[in-house]
Amino acid sequence: MDWVTALPPGGDKSYNSCLVNMDRYSKTPIFLPCHKDETAMDTALFIWNRFISHTGLFENIISDRDPKFTSALWTNLHKRLGTKLLFSTAYNPQKYGLEERMIQTLEEMTTKICAYGL
Repeated sequence: MDWVTALPPGGDKSYNSCLVNMDRYSKTPIFLPCHKDETAMDTALFIWNRFISHTGLFENIISDRDPKFTSALWTNLHKRLGTKLLFSTAYNPQKYGLEERMIQTLEEMTTKICAYGL
């Protein structure tokens, strides 16, 4: 799970970032448009409403050490849910190459879409 924050604003709500989740078993990416200034509480609600309510509880979540993912609220939420929080380095292509490549593709696509006004 990771945030992509270098996106040009788009949509009727001017979303400027995206929360990316990659199912490690099916290799299915899920992109959720959001705002760059989302808080840890916003992130927790986002995860609950958009991911967990559709797929069920995760066994573990791997993310970088973004403050939203290391906050006390986030840690306590996952302790209560019984989900393991695993942290990686911010960019580790050897271990999380698929996720990093998916994020790179997302950034390239949105840049081109905005450049051509599609």
